[in-house]
Amino acid sequence: MRILSSRVVCLARVLMTASLLIAGGSPILAGDAGTLPVHMAQQTEPVTLYAYNHYPLVSLDPQFAADSPSIGAIENLFLGLTDFHPVTNNAVPELASSWTVSEDGTLWTFTLRGDVPWVRWDPATQQADILRMVTADDVAYGIQRLCDPRLEAFYAGTASRLISGCGALANMAKDVVTDADYDRVRVCALDDTTLEIKLNFAAGYFLSMSTMWIYRPVPREIIEEYGEEWTNVGTIVTNGPFVLDERVDGARRVFLRNPYLPDDLRGPGNVERVVVAEIGDHFQALALYKDNQLDSTGVPTAELAALQADPAYADQLVPYYDLLVEYFGFTHDKPPFDNVHARRAFAAIVDRQRFIDEEVFLPYVAPMIHFTPPGVFGAPPIDEVGVGFDPDYALEQLALAGYPDCQGFPPITLLVIGDDPAHGEFLAARAEEVLGCPADLFHITGMDLYSVVEAIDPALPPEDRPEMWILVWGPDYPDANNWVGDVLSCEMNPPTQRPCTEIDDLITQAGAESDSVIRADLYYQIEERFFGPEGEHPIIPLIMSGGYIMRKPWLSWPLNDGLFGGAHYDWRTIDQAAQLAARGR
Repeated sequence: MRILSSRVVCLARVLMTASLLIAGGSPILAGDAGTLPVHMAQQTEPVTLYAYNHYPLVSLDPQFAADSPSIGAIENLFLGLTDFHPVTNNAVPELASSWTVSEDGTLWTFTLRGDVPWVRWDPATQQADILRMVTADDVAYGIQRLCDPRLEAFYAGTASRLISGCGALANMAKDVVTDADYDRVRVCALDDTTLEIKLNFAAGYFLSMSTMWIYRPVPREIIEEYGEEWTNVGTIVTNGPFVLDERVDGARRVFLRNPYLPDDLRGPGNVERVVVAEIGDHFQALALYKDNQLDSTGVPTAELAALQADPAYADQLVPYYDLLVEYFGFTHDKPPFDNVHARRAFAAIVDRQRFIDEEVFLPYVAPMIHFTPPGVFGAPPIDEVGVGFDPDYALEQLALAGYPDCQGFPPITLLVIGDDPAHGEFLAARAEEVLGCPADLFHITGMDLYSVVEAIDPALPPEDRPEMWILVWGPDYPDANNWVGDVLSCEMNPPTQRPCTEIDDLITQAGAESDSVIRADLYYQIEERFFGPEGEHPIIPLIMSGGYIMRKPWLSWPLNDGLFGGAHYDWRTIDQAAQLAARGR
């Protein structure tokens, strides 16, 4: 999810699965999948999931989207070659019914289904129309378009490194690129149901990556006709389990069950409509949940103890880990953190368990002394690789950096997300306590997420970027490459601007290795060389987050759903009679 997967925006994912009713929505009955044409008549209320999201949608364009709310919506609007199973989180067939890989691991051939239609939903008439069937050319066009520099897709770098020819297109000047240059990208539709993808190297993780939203098909003719407006309500053409009925930025979006999706591609849930409201106040969301206007909600930390002690709500609390890793980032191409000893010193002053105990309060948070979290292929044991909290080592390294007892250490600008400086203040206090740094060493500035990302843009000169910042990385696919490769590799042009070293050769070697045992050992070595005593310490991993959500007794879904990509609405099941009774219907 590079620096954003999903995933920088995932700071609020703790609360994103919650639900909220927006008054004034007209009841809409989902049509029968076997009836042509479909008319969703306003009769009885369909089975409806009421959801809320802390953030607005940025884009419903699969190749452009890079934020969690958008990715979650795309998961339900567009099918991919493969998808993560909501229970097992294994990559399973979706548009692709099967695939083969060449002996050298670089040529993937996917056989696609021919029975999945492109559907346009008209909110004004409540009518769904089939345009045509999805073809291999739609997938090829989507991937080639991802590499087009004119789109300025955030995830283009991920594809450029992996897909043959993508880098050649992505590196062209925007003012000279034409659609004819798409042929540079080695993705080819051999016929309507056969797709070939040529890789630059044998990537052992490519099957997992094929689930990502950026590789989903898009309809060329609609994009050419409508341009940037092709994702507007009433214009957008989709092929997933839901269609888009309404989108009012700052208010809500509404999704309806796609009546034309083949039955075997539909999840086992019974939800026919999803109403997602934008609401920024989590305490208000909790109040609505208690008022039975909400099917689920996040849990503000300040309310957790009271909810655990309340017999009316204690059994509705559900704990989880979400594999999001929060970290402090360093700017490597300016003093003082161009010095590896300075980075090591500051990394070793962070007592992560103390941070959890003092600042987080939730038991479902784990300290991280390396980057790849447990449960992901290639992750070392959570407490085995990395220096962690070591005051003596920190003092030794600071002296080697030329700043004994922090004397002469330059001031540090630290950017944090939001208006709560607690994380930054914790680091500043530890620098004072362990290293003897002055109390005013850090200048802590709160910004919204996108402002932080803009402020650390590697295209900016070093003097215009802060020395440190806080970000969160969440998974796009369950492989260590998604952390050490997609975030830290020098080839990804990370905001740290770390120079290339032999670690990057190991990252490339691990990605190309087909033997899983050897790959796992390589990732162990990579994490040790990044975060061990002699490591580069490009960032300071802090915690893997988790927490609690609350869900009503009438709502159920697999709790592993949505760890990668987005949650599947068609795997949600609601006891509508219980839901409506609680709501006084």
